[in-house]
Amino acid sequence: MPKMKTSSAAKKRFRVSSAGKVLRRRAFRTHLLEHKSAKRRRVKRQVKQLVPADRKEALRLLGKR
Repeated sequence: MPKMKTSSAAKKRFRVSSAGKVLRRRAFRTHLLEHKSAKRRRVKRQVKQLVPADRKEALRLLGKR
């Protein structure tokens, strides 16, 4: 049986931490940042854990499960 291919889209968007959490970037951080407050931009720098409803699908796309 051939190996399962990792989704190119998923590998650019998600990563799995050593603890097994699926992490993602926050949205609205790429451009048009001038009018956004410093607090809002600062919060967007942090990565966030994927919600449990989407976790299983993300792991499948990454070839982890």
